[in-house]
Amino acid sequence: MRYALLAGALFAAACQTTGDRKPAADNAPAKDLHTLSNADSILVRRLALDIAVDFTTRRIEGMAEWRFDNPGELPTLRLDTDGLTIDSVTANGRKVPHTLDSAIAFLGSRLSIPVEKKDTIVRIWYKTGSNATALQWLEPAQTLGKKQPFLYTQSEPTYARTWIPGPDGPGIRFTYTARVTVPKGLVALMSAENPRMANDSGVYHFRMDQPVPAYLMALAVGDVAYKAIDGRTGVYAEPAMLDKAHYEFAEVGKMVTTAEGLYGPYRWGVYDVLVLPPGFPLGGMENPRLTFATPTIIAGDRSLVSLIAHELAHSWSGNLVTNATWEDFWLNEGFTVYFERRIMEAMMGADYADMLWELGYQDLEETVTSLGKDSRDTWLKLALKGRDAEDGLTDIAYEKGAHFLRRVEETVGRQKIDTFLYQYFNGNAFKTMSTEQFLRYFDEELLKGDTTLEAKIRVKEWVYGPGIPDNCPRVPQARFTKVDAAREKFLKGEAPGTLETKDWTSHEWLHFLRKMPKPLGLPQMEQLDGAFKFTATGNSEVANQWFIMSVAAGYKPAFANMDKFLSQVGRRKFLTPLYTEMMKSEENAAMARSIYGKYRGNYHPLAQETLDKIINK
Repeated sequence: MRYALLAGALFAAACQTTGDRKPAADNAPAKDLHTLSNADSILVRRLALDIAVDFTTRRIEGMAEWRFDNPGELPTLRLDTDGLTIDSVTANGRKVPHTLDSAIAFLGSRLSIPVEKKDTIVRIWYKTGSNATALQWLEPAQTLGKKQPFLYTQSEPTYARTWIPGPDGPGIRFTYTARVTVPKGLVALMSAENPRMANDSGVYHFRMDQPVPAYLMALAVGDVAYKAIDGRTGVYAEPAMLDKAHYEFAEVGKMVTTAEGLYGPYRWGVYDVLVLPPGFPLGGMENPRLTFATPTIIAGDRSLVSLIAHELAHSWSGNLVTNATWEDFWLNEGFTVYFERRIMEAMMGADYADMLWELGYQDLEETVTSLGKDSRDTWLKLALKGRDAEDGLTDIAYEKGAHFLRRVEETVGRQKIDTFLYQYFNGNAFKTMSTEQFLRYFDEELLKGDTTLEAKIRVKEWVYGPGIPDNCPRVPQARFTKVDAAREKFLKGEAPGTLETKDWTSHEWLHFLRKMPKPLGLPQMEQLDGAFKFTATGNSEVANQWFIMSVAAGYKPAFANMDKFLSQVGRRKFLTPLYTEMMKSEENAAMARSIYGKYRGNYHPLAQETLDKIINK
C-alpha cells in the first residue's frame, strides 16, 4: 500500500513542478548517426504492415505503408533498409520510381522515394533477404516441441531495417497496425495487442496506438500457448515450457504494481512475457506489451527473475522516455538497471538488492578492465561515428549508468531522486532524450544550480570521463560477507559440505564461484562438485561460471555437460566468456572449434557474428 500512496504523492509533486513548461526533451533533436532516413524532416506518423511469413523460403514478404507529414515539402522520402528486395513503391496510389543506394557498413542501404507536396502515404512492396540479422528461423528440432518451426525477431539496435523498410532510429516514433499471415496452427505475436491462442485462418491482426521507435518492433511466430498471471500480466511459451514459466513468473503482476508505486502508471495496457527457444541471444528484450525472454532464467526457484524486473522497468526508462541516439544508450539502460534494483529491493529487501548491486559492480570492473580504464568507450556518452551501434551495448551503459544514479541518490537523498525520476518519466512520456538534454533537465529540476551538490556528484566526470570515478558507491554486503567467509574456509581446507550454504540464492553461489582463485586445483574442483553438484546444476548462471572454471582448471568431468549446455543455450552473455576461455589454450581451442562447429546453427545471427570473431581469430 505504501507504494501506491508514494505514487500519488510523487505524481502530484511532478505535476506541480512541471506545470505547462516544455520539458527538455522538446529541444532540437540530437543527430542520429545510425539512420540514413530523413525522418527529422519528413515526419512519419503511422505504419501499416501486411506481411506473410514463409518458413520454406525463410523470408518475410509483403507491404509496408507509411503515413507521413512533409512540412518542408521535400521532394524525397528516405528510409532505412538492409538486405531487403524492393519490388515496387507507390505514393498516394500512383507508382513511383525508387532508388536503393549501395550498402554502407553498419547502416545498410538508403531507400529514396520521390514524393509531391500532396503526398501523405507511401506503400512499399518488399521481401527480406537470406541473411536478415533481425530474424532467427528455427527448425522444429531446435524447439522444445520438435514439431513446428519458430521465428522471432531482434530489432535492437539497428536491425528493424532488415525486416521492415522504414526510419530506423531510437528517436523516431510511430504507431502501427499489422496483418500477419503465418502457417495454420501457429500463433503470431507482436509488440502490440496480441491474441491469446491460435486461430483457424493463420491471419492475425495487431494494433499499437502508443508511438514506438523501430527497435521496439517485434514479431514471433510459433507453437505457443498463453497462461494468465493476473488481469494484466501473463506468459506465452511453447506448451512444454508453459507451466514452468508460469510458476517462475508468478510474481510478475506484483512487480508491475511495485514499479508503478515507484515511478508512475504503467502506460502500455498489459505486460506479458514470451519465453523464446534457447537460441535467443539476449537475456530479455523489452518489446512493449510483450517482453521477449531467454529460457535460461527458468531456474525452478524464481531466483533469476530480476531480469524480468529489468525488462519491466524499460516500460518507463527506454520505452516511455527513449535515448535519442545510440550514443545516449546509458539513458535507456543505466536508468533501467537502477529502476530494476529498486523494484527488487521493494519486493525482496535491501540485502537482496545489495547482492545485485555488487555483482553489477563486478561486471563493471571487468568491462573497464577489458576495454581499458582510459578508453573512450568507458564514457557514458558514447562516440560511435563510423561504428556499429552494437559497439556501445556494453556494461558501461548498464552498470556505470546505474551507479551514477546511485551516486545521485546517496548525495541528494532517496526522496528527492524519486520525485525527480517520477517527474522525468511522466513529464517526458513518449518522447526522446539526448545526454545533453538530460543534463540540462537534471540541473534545472534536481540540482537547481546547487554547485555543492554538483561537486559532490561530479556529473561531468561520470558522463564525459573514462573508467569508474573514485566516488562510485559500493553497497553494504551483509550476505556476501558470509559467502566470502565460507569461501575462505574452503580455501583453507575445510570440507565444502560443512559450509553453511543452505539458504543461498543464485547470487550467493555466483559470488562464491566468481571470487575463487583461477585456476583452482583439480582436487578442489572435485571437492566442490562432489558437495554441490555444480556440473549437473540447472541454474544457467551458476553453470556458466562453473564451466568457465572447469575449462581453466582442466576439470574434464564437466566437459560433457558443458557441451550439452552449449548445445542448448544461445545467450551471448554465457557463450562469449565460455568460448573465450576455451580459446586461451591450444587443446581447449580445438575443443571450442569442434563444439562451435556442431552448434553454430543453433545460435542467433548476432551471437554467430560475435563468436565467429572469437573462434576464427
